[in-house]
Amino acid sequence: MMSERNDGASIAEVTGRYLGPVMQNIMRVFSVVLLIMVGTVFAVGPAGLIVTLCKNSGMSGLLTTTLFWLIIILVYYFIATFISIDAIIGKIYPVFGICLIIMAVGVIFGIFTNPAYTIPEIWANFSNMHPSGTPIWSFMFITVACGAISGFHSTQSPLMARCMKSEKQGHFVFYGAMVCEGVIALIWAAAGCALYTITDGKMAGLAEALAAGQSAAIYDVCAKTMGGVGIALAMIGVVICPITSGDTAFRSARLTLADWLKIDQDSYANRLKLCVPVLGVGAFLGIGNALGFINYTVIWRYFSWTNQTLAMIVLWAASMYLFKEKKNYWITAVPATFMSAVSCTYFVLAPECLGKMINTYADGKLVAYNTAVAYPIGIIFAIAMLALFIYATKKHTASQKA
Repeated sequence: MMSERNDGASIAEVTGRYLGPVMQNIMRVFSVVLLIMVGTVFAVGPAGLIVTLCKNSGMSGLLTTTLFWLIIILVYYFIATFISIDAIIGKIYPVFGICLIIMAVGVIFGIFTNPAYTIPEIWANFSNMHPSGTPIWSFMFITVACGAISGFHSTQSPLMARCMKSEKQGHFVFYGAMVCEGVIALIWAAAGCALYTITDGKMAGLAEALAAGQSAAIYDVCAKTMGGVGIALAMIGVVICPITSGDTAFRSARLTLADWLKIDQDSYANRLKLCVPVLGVGAFLGIGNALGFINYTVIWRYFSWTNQTLAMIVLWAASMYLFKEKKNYWITAVPATFMSAVSCTYFVLAPECLGKMINTYADGKLVAYNTAVAYPIGIIFAIAMLALFIYATKKHTASQKA
């Protein structure tokens, strides 16, 4: 809605209006980096699932290689990023969205109608059962990305704001869509808990499924809960829907760069100037993973952290917007403070970030997380961000009186 009331401006430009030029430039970089990583992970994942489907159908050769399908998806991404949003996506998205919802409904019905599956009670398992002892705070909040809160969605919102005919559609388009996605995320979480039993702190079966990649686990859940119909839905809902998220991610990256660099996108030549480097970086990361040079799991972790950090910045921008509109800004300032602690703690603690410097290692393997250092730093950072926000509000009030 902030974008809607600022002529459909990208999230970086909106952030700059309410938090100043420094945060605007930070947001520009974060947005582009996040969007390229989103496009990459949503190309690699579907490519892996297509390979799984092909192998299980008895195919062999080129059709069972991840690199082949990844290149096909990247070619589509280039076409979808280059042309206008209404040429392809506007026509096919509603169909894929319906398939995703039907698939989620099928999974939950499959769980409740099969007596072999039982969703464990949360209070009976309210402890850290991670076999490696990974801390719940703040890793869980980074792992459960998009289903709870998502900076990626904030980068997509301006696209919808530019397509809306009236502000009255905002409640249905934005709030309604996020509620639906949250429900879908909870259904898949329930499926994982019900299908894979917990034994000695390990989810038996899930590790084996994930060993072949996330795509294999999705295939496994759909096949067990819905049979052949589930496999077909998995192909549509978990292959095509992520692909459609990836193409919007690359398009958003192009438009964010266009707003940043003031490059008009009416001409095809100007679009190519941005499409080529954006897709080039995404192709480098995706093909590097397919060839075994880049770890997909690490790419996903960076995406997840960047996603939640972007959400944190947008929440602070929303807080300042509400303050200036003389509305209840605490409704976003409190979660902004919480997400500040989450983002900072993870950055300090995670092995792929600063964790290499503070955690305990033996023979190159992680032995223990140094939470005694990371937790206080995260809390101090969150308090500092809140104090900075309160200072900014008082400064704005003083300037208005003057």
